[in-house]
Amino acid sequence: MNPHPAAPDASAIREALRAVQDPEIGMNIVDLGLVYDIAVEGNQVAVRMTMTSPACPMGQMILDDVDEAIARLCPDLERFVELVWSPEWSPALMSESAKAHFGWQDDDA
Repeated sequence: MNPHPAAPDASAIREALRAVQDPEIGMNIVDLGLVYDIAVEGNQVAVRMTMTSPACPMGQMILDDVDEAIARLCPDLERFVELVWSPEWSPALMSESAKAHFGWQDDDA
């Protein structure tokens, strides 16, 4: 048994973040296109993400949920969650399944 398991990669972390919901919209933050970048280096995980609006009243709760989701997956790694506003979020960033759920078409975004 390996006493030092390998850190999860960015795709495993992205998958774990699918458990984080935007409660106002009722969809996970990955399919909404809110997660821009995930980097795993050494003992650190860094996530760059945004909100659908700078006025999002649930922003801090979502950030806390992101931190908790990463901590469940890799409790021994340092976590950094950076909220960014560039690029600005738009419906074009949603996954195809999210666009279909909300009835968006590519020319709507």
